[in-house]
Amino acid sequence: MSDSDDEIPQLSAATLAALQEFYREERDWFVQSTAPVDKYSVGAVEEDWRMSQFWYSDETATRLVEEVIQEAGKGGRIACLSAPSVYQKLKQGVVEGSDGVSAVVLEYDRRFATYGQEFIFYDYNEPLALPEDVAPQSFDVVLADPPYLSEECLNKVAQTVKYLAKGKVLLCTGAIMEEHAEKLMGLKICSFLPKHNKNLANEFRCFTNYPSNLMS
Repeated sequence: MSDSDDEIPQLSAATLAALQEFYREERDWFVQSTAPVDKYSVGAVEEDWRMSQFWYSDETATRLVEEVIQEAGKGGRIACLSAPSVYQKLKQGVVEGSDGVSAVVLEYDRRFATYGQEFIFYDYNEPLALPEDVAPQSFDVVLADPPYLSEECLNKVAQTVKYLAKGKVLLCTGAIMEEHAEKLMGLKICSFLPKHNKNLANEFRCFTNYPSNLMS
């Protein structure tokens, strides 16, 4: 038996590098999959198409948060009506001025009850069935994203919006609702094009009843 027969087999440099990369990826996956999820991250609650849920892209959510913070002003109150991804982005505290406003999220999906007193159960079929402590015209800005593209849905959501808003309203919905948005709430279409994490078949737009930076 020669000396070479007793030697421990050695991996080539390329094979060793590939094996180390494999173990590194496995370790990173384990860390990511076991790390606690920020309850305010958009991915913390998965979209449920059965409830017509489509979360905004990070860029759109950030832009909308910048808008409502500016319009609400320091100490202002913001209502996110069927727009949880905007509420989540606001609560992450990554947008300048977010610590100077307060917000609530009105949602049918009770998974968002994890947000405690800032969660208000909302069924658009009962537009004024709100808790007694939600006073009329108590929000400086109301941002609404109706779950369905229908005049019937928008009509009911408009009742809620008019109850909640002191004045400023930001509506995000399909472009096909432009005529109804103006008729029901006096809203004008903006040039800003909101985007979602998943592409939607219908063109989406924003509408406001005040001069907005989203117009340009």
